[in-house]
Amino acid sequence: MTTTVSALRERAAAARAASRALARLSSSARNAALERIATLLETEQDVVLAANALDLQAAREAGLDDYFIERLTLTPERLRGIAADTRTVMRLDDPVGEVFDSRTLPNGLLIGRRRVPLGVIACIYESRPNVTVDIAVLALKSGNASILRGGKEARNSNAALGQLIQRALEGSEVPPGAVQVVSDPDRAHVDELLEMNDLVDLVVPRGGAQLIDHVRRKATMPVVAHGDAVVQIYIDEDLDLDLALRVVDNAKTRRYSICNAVDTLLVHRAVAGEFLPRLAAHWGTKVAFIADAAARDILAGSAAPVEPATGETWHTEHLALRVGVRIVDSLAEAIAHIEQYGSHHSDAILTENYSNAMEFLDEVDSAAVYVNASTQFTDGAQFGLGAEVGISTQKMHARGPMGLRELTSYKWTIIGRGQVRPL
Repeated sequence: MTTTVSALRERAAAARAASRALARLSSSARNAALERIATLLETEQDVVLAANALDLQAAREAGLDDYFIERLTLTPERLRGIAADTRTVMRLDDPVGEVFDSRTLPNGLLIGRRRVPLGVIACIYESRPNVTVDIAVLALKSGNASILRGGKEARNSNAALGQLIQRALEGSEVPPGAVQVVSDPDRAHVDELLEMNDLVDLVVPRGGAQLIDHVRRKATMPVVAHGDAVVQIYIDEDLDLDLALRVVDNAKTRRYSICNAVDTLLVHRAVAGEFLPRLAAHWGTKVAFIADAAARDILAGSAAPVEPATGETWHTEHLALRVGVRIVDSLAEAIAHIEQYGSHHSDAILTENYSNAMEFLDEVDSAAVYVNASTQFTDGAQFGLGAEVGISTQKMHARGPMGLRELTSYKWTIIGRGQVRPL
């Protein structure tokens, strides 16, 4: 009886074969392929932008939300930024082959750990076509093959970027099977891919809670992901008001559609009467406040849109120009709120009190915890990783933005001179 092998399984098998060859390539050979990708992102923008325009037109006709369209959009500036991030990754130290924790045991064995690629990394993601390049580049640099399955909304953009990457790999030493961009929007491919634990070593879902929950339930290989990113900032009573206004404004309005934008402001009662009116005056009608009763009383005289908060407000990742506001009486109350409603992604305290800052750092159990800085820095490029495969709110095996080292494992190496284990 002949068993039919699906086209997707053939591509996964090609990625597995390529991963073995890729792991043996020199760092300079992998870097040369990354430089080719960056160059084409700068010189062949027209093809990618034309494909992106088709996706944007379809998204608008489908009535998709503004935040979704903003994530989907590519511009010449964004493509140049992706090229710059690619070169940043290229210049980073290669983790593959790094030896660490090396030591000599009393019996004379020289033992250590050596970093090795994971193998084949699959990513299932929505809307953001830049993810296609980010993950391909990080995987190549760390010696891994990748299978990239974007959402149907970015089908044309992802296909164009995939073709660009393939052209970049032509003539390089990197095997072409090392990057597999799956642009077919059939959802059956997702479940099929999630069953291939013999070919895929890790899957990273990036998107909404529904996608991530589905992948976690169906995957037969390890998953690294985060769900909804509910981000909180606590405004302490011991405060530099100008600093707080600057940080909160950036954390909400710089880009409101990204996972590290602030969703909830926890404001100490002692400073709420001064801070909230100044923030509302700065924003005008730009940002809507979803506020508890005490905050609504303070904001009543402002021009800002104000809505009553509900229990669901504190669980909500807004991805819009909306922010929840709750008045609290202490740092302990703020930390308790974050523990109850947060998602362990990114949270911040704005304070001039050193003890409060240290208590916040110690007590808040999130992947990224800030003191007096915008939460929008939670990003692989901003953390010096060049780019990121995703942001993990898990604790095994990676946490926070996942860069090169998070795409490696290690093997123990033991060197001896005839030692045998005694009976």
